[in-house]
Amino acid sequence: IVEANINNYKLIHELISNSDICLNLVGILFEKGKNTFNKIHSIFPEQISKICNELNKDLIHISALALKDAKDSNYAISKIQGEKKIRENFSNATIIKPSIVYSVDDNFTTRFMSLIQHIPFFPMYYNGKTKFSPVHVTDVAELICHVITKKIKGKDIEVIGPEVLSFKQIINKIIKSINKKRILIPLPLFIAKLSASIFQIFPNPIITRDQLNLLKYDNIKSENGLTNFDLGCPSKIFFEDGINQYSYNWREGGKFSVKENN
Repeated sequence: IVEANINNYKLIHELISNSDICLNLVGILFEKGKNTFNKIHSIFPEQISKICNELNKDLIHISALALKDAKDSNYAISKIQGEKKIRENFSNATIIKPSIVYSVDDNFTTRFMSLIQHIPFFPMYYNGKTKFSPVHVTDVAELICHVITKKIKGKDIEVIGPEVLSFKQIINKIIKSINKKRILIPLPLFIAKLSASIFQIFPNPIITRDQLNLLKYDNIKSENGLTNFDLGCPSKIFFEDGINQYSYNWREGGKFSVKENN
């Protein structure tokens, strides 16, 4: 393992030259200081795609699903721009676009579990109707291994879980998994925008205005998209089963709770 700064072009070039495959997992959910969406999601992928093309190395780039319509999200715009630059520089690259990825170390389900522990209600943005196809991190990892072993190149692959769930369904499953009862409150858009504007001031915001904009778009496969299922690598872990593997950490009794081994 080598610690490296993505701004150190010389070192990045050297690391790629000494490797067979470059797997880019670098990404951010919100901007902070010099770490801007453009820098992380557009400029850096452009650089590594040029290097991989120059050195004839395989490139697997992790982007995100269903960004095309999110023209009011800087996150989405930067991701799309990064994909475009990769394709311009290195047509042989493989771009993997997962729906929302979850696991015990995520910044999604675990954050919601922590919030739900301490507040008696939970806000429903856009009435909780936005659709997702949550995919467990192990299913994403299996696809990456599949792409490498099967030598799949030059494809855009949409990575989806085995089910489609609305945001409201996701939150209800999280609430159930930690043995809580909470009131779900539809939040008027102007209040949601105001609260997001306040939250984004904090170092590790719960939600930002940009994330709020992105949340109104469904995060599911496109009509003609090539998915992990099409490639013979289906996701196997259903959302409720997946979160129950670690949600006991947020239940009363923790790892000694009744549900731990269920």
